[in-house]
Amino acid sequence: MLKSNYFFCYTVGMKVILLKDVRGVGMHGEIKNVADGYAINGLFPKKLAEAATEEKIAEVAAKRAAHEAQAQEEAEQLDNKVAALRGKTVTISSRATEKGGLFKAVHEKDVAKAVLGEHALAIPEDSISFPEAIKTVGEHIVLLKSKNQKAELGVLVVPAI
Repeated sequence: MLKSNYFFCYTVGMKVILLKDVRGVGMHGEIKNVADGYAINGLFPKKLAEAATEEKIAEVAAKRAAHEAQAQEEAEQLDNKVAALRGKTVTISSRATEKGGLFKAVHEKDVAKAVLGEHALAIPEDSISFPEAIKTVGEHIVLLKSKNQKAELGVLVVPAI
């Protein structure tokens, strides 16, 4: 009896560079192996991916390196800004009751706006955190965080006239 081998060895498929996030495949900018038919009939017509040639792979790697360098530079700038604000105070004017309660709590956006106005430093809102909500007039402490630095910033809330 002659044994025939029904197991065929298939190649993994085609290498593609994803132009958008594709569910079940990968994220934007990734290089993935997908089936030939899926690439030709599904991804290419919908402009979700392009064929990964050597030039395009090198181009994607260069873009990724530039993006990482820019992110590193932004993180260093944020570290410097947080270090510069250590121990400083900002003043926020807000409507308040006669007993000192605020009509509207102070949020990260308000603190970032006050820092920009008084110290000319743009701090992203996601790097500002409150140990407790600011709902009264007076002096409060706000935490500023970056990748390598932490600082406390004083916030003085005064009633608006």
